[in-house]
Amino acid sequence: MKPLAWNELKGNWAPVLIPYQDNEQIDYTRLREEIAVLIEFGVNGIYTNGTSSEFYNQTEEEFDRISQITAEYCNNANEPFQIGISHSNPWITLQRMRRIKPLQPSAVQIILPDWFALNDDEILDYFRRIAEAADPIGIVLYNPSFAKRVLQPCEWKRIRDVIPNFIGVKVSIGDATWHEQVRSCANEIAVFTPGHFLATSIQNGAQGAYSNAACLHPGAAQKWYEQMLTDMPAALELEARIQSFMKKYIAPYITQQRYSHQAADRLLAMIGGWCDIGPRLRWPYQWISTKEAERLQPAAKEILPEFFA
Repeated sequence: MKPLAWNELKGNWAPVLIPYQDNEQIDYTRLREEIAVLIEFGVNGIYTNGTSSEFYNQTEEEFDRISQITAEYCNNANEPFQIGISHSNPWITLQRMRRIKPLQPSAVQIILPDWFALNDDEILDYFRRIAEAADPIGIVLYNPSFAKRVLQPCEWKRIRDVIPNFIGVKVSIGDATWHEQVRSCANEIAVFTPGHFLATSIQNGAQGAYSNAACLHPGAAQKWYEQMLTDMPAALELEARIQSFMKKYIAPYITQQRYSHQAADRLLAMIGGWCDIGPRLRWPYQWISTKEAERLQPAAKEILPEFFA
């Protein structure tokens, strides 16, 4: 694929969720089926190895194979795709970048090294080394609220001024002041926010989402994004219902029962039923049972019929 420029990076991007066999080994047959289904839904793009793809729990051999399969399908279908090369060890991130460059991803995602928080100069040096290896492929920073160093919009600009192929960020949504900082500081950076806030985020100047709404149903999430471009009031009304469903039925698994975010994303996919991904996460993380998905599906259909049309 042709590398994306910052202003070409937009829309509804769907994560690749990793299906496992009962012995916790990756089921590559089902993985291929999932990627084919995502392409068929016509999402703006596909990405690997975010949190919901359990990037933190893969061997290097598995990382390479997941990347190669995704690249094979997406390049053949002319489907934009990003490869997450994130690792807590910056040397492994750099090695991954060098290995996957021939796969020609549209962009790559990275996190900041995660054991000790980097200072400002170390962050620039980290980006510089990754950018040199990636050129001309663009870099997207995955910087969620639970990162040890959460950068602000004007800090994104500081990096962008030095690193031209730093093209985007994947971040948690902020308040009105944060949105104003995005508008004033984040020129030439594509801002991606959580999927269930996408309409509000687009209205406030963001470009897209690496989307938990796409976990529920990638095709419905794509239609919702396209609705934002033609009928924002209707898209905002649907967003209110998505957020209502998430708050009442999904968030308690995280806030009360202490399941992980990736477990909740997997639950959404089971509720949506768009592909046989299964409930299982890799040890030591616990997953939510299929019975819970079956229990919640009627409520999802009632509140969000667009996701089950």
